[in-house]
Amino acid sequence: MLKQRLIRGADRYGKALGPRARVLVCQLPLAVVMAGVVLAAPAAWPSLPDSTWCRYALALQAALLAACVLIPWQRFGPLAPLAIPVLDLVAIGLLRDGTSAGLPDPGVLSVLPVVWISASRLSAAASVSLSFSVPLLAALPWLFADRAAPLAASTVEAVLVPLMMLAVSLAMRFARARLRHEQWRIQSKEAELEVLLAASREREQLLNTILDTVDVGIVAVDAAGRRLLTNSWQSHLEASAATSHRSAESAESPESAELPVEEGLLLLTGQDRNTPLPLERRPIRRALAGESFADYLVCFGDGSASRVLSTGARPLKDDAGDFRGAVVVFNEVTGLVDALAAKDEVVSTVSHEFRTPLTSIIGNLDLVLADTEGLDSPVTRRVEVAQRNAERLLALVSDLLMSASAAVHVHPRRTDLAGLVEASLGSAQAQAQAHRVCLAMDVPAPLWANVDPLRISQALDNLVSNAIKYSPDGGSVRISASTVDGLVRLQVADTGMGMTAADAGRVFTRFFRSPAVRDGSIPGAGLGLSITKAIVERHGGSISCRTRPGHGSTFTLEFPADGPPAAF
Repeated sequence: MLKQRLIRGADRYGKALGPRARVLVCQLPLAVVMAGVVLAAPAAWPSLPDSTWCRYALALQAALLAACVLIPWQRFGPLAPLAIPVLDLVAIGLLRDGTSAGLPDPGVLSVLPVVWISASRLSAAASVSLSFSVPLLAALPWLFADRAAPLAASTVEAVLVPLMMLAVSLAMRFARARLRHEQWRIQSKEAELEVLLAASREREQLLNTILDTVDVGIVAVDAAGRRLLTNSWQSHLEASAATSHRSAESAESPESAELPVEEGLLLLTGQDRNTPLPLERRPIRRALAGESFADYLVCFGDGSASRVLSTGARPLKDDAGDFRGAVVVFNEVTGLVDALAAKDEVVSTVSHEFRTPLTSIIGNLDLVLADTEGLDSPVTRRVEVAQRNAERLLALVSDLLMSASAAVHVHPRRTDLAGLVEASLGSAQAQAQAHRVCLAMDVPAPLWANVDPLRISQALDNLVSNAIKYSPDGGSVRISASTVDGLVRLQVADTGMGMTAADAGRVFTRFFRSPAVRDGSIPGAGLGLSITKAIVERHGGSISCRTRPGHGSTFTLEFPADGPPAAF
């Protein structure tokens, strides 16, 4: 990186200078040395100014310095300024013959013009030849003129400096070649980086366009809760959301300031949009805790201005599998929730309207059956059929009312679950005998848990009734229970017709009935399992189904033995 900066700096400096200034800068080092020799000569080398060759050398240097300034080099070719360093070598040769005792050999000054020649655009062969031949030719006259010194010594002295210059020129050429290679490599890397940067910017622009096009809010955070990305939909949602209603806990907690997106989130429980969402239940908080979830309903704001959102989260992990953050998605479902609420209100209203006349009908049928002395047997049987169907309609209306209820309310208390299971099996005994189904239980007595006995009994009755109903060819229904790690586990297993995996995934949806059940003309409205799921979830638990066509089904209920958490 430092080498690259130096190269760029030198290039910018060289381009900033004109042709004359560049030639003058290259000549200045030798001119300064020559000027120093002239200034020091009277004190250090008194005989030097008397040398004719020395005067010629200094005069030539002065002329070359003037030529650097006066000649318009831009009018000539790029190799024209090389005449200056060649003549510098001649001047140094003249100065060598005019030296006096005590003056170091000025031949070493040939390094300066040789560097100039080697750094020029001249070919490698030409620059190396000039760097060796010009100092050699400049020294030959003095080699043959000096008769006092031995020929061998004079030869070595004359040839040594040209050889040194040859070595310097070769080193410069190698250094220049390596520098060019490094420069080419750096330029190649820069070109690759520019291509990658352009591709990265294009991908970033494409990603931003996609994120801003989708009609869902997206928030990406790192492991510390700092935002990495927020799309425009989410920004607009946060800007327009009513955040006037904040819980005291969120207002006082310094941690809530780290996640301002969640300050206006309120818990959505049916029609209740005013209960503040606890900090630990907020979507981004849950995502930062490493949770992965979907279809978690919350709402921004309160009152009529609130907006209901379905949220989901997935963790971000690095190559080593360590947690690096999370992506949280916010999808507005206000219209859907309002539509469901309106539908539930219609169902509730219609069910209430049905309930009153049905109650009246059943009451009058009971009165008729209480006094059958004047009725024939066929008439009595018809009245009994009407009574059974009226009671069936009343049970269906009750299920509709419960399914349309905004919330299932539970009132937990210490209860023996073994007694509830035994009572549920006892109530279903007549239905089981009619379908030739054997009932069994494996529940330790007593099995204490903090539950709502009425609601758990209702859930058990729904599961047992379904197990018997969907075993049309007989079989067995078994209820087992146990306590594991503070959780109560209830299982209702049958050997009936079973379901496909696709049907099992929708079995807890309201009004869902599998094709096999519809084809078999098995009565029902598809509400029992959805009501059972709501009851179990209000106890802070969960329900699951394991099934296979022709091999029966097993429904498993799990809920805390100590009762539902406070949030429920």
